[in-house]
Amino acid sequence: MTVNHGGNLTEEYFRAYISLVINSRNYTLEKAKHFMVERFLTGYPTTYGPITGASYINAVKVLSLD
Repeated sequence: MTVNHGGNLTEEYFRAYISLVINSRNYTLEKAKHFMVERFLTGYPTTYGPITGASYINAVKVLSLD
C-alpha cells in the first residue's frame, strides 16, 4: 500500500488495517503489531509523523482491549 507523507492517518484507519492483517494472515495481535511496525511504518511508529504515530498506538491499545 502506498502512503504519502502529506496526510495524517487516523486511529480508525489503523484499526481497520491491523484487523485486515490479523484476518488475512491469521496473525495474533502481537504478530500483527510487529508486521505493521516493520513493513508499514519502516521500523518506527513515527515514520509518518507524530499524529499518525499516536493514531497507530491508540489503535493498538483499542484492539488489545477487545
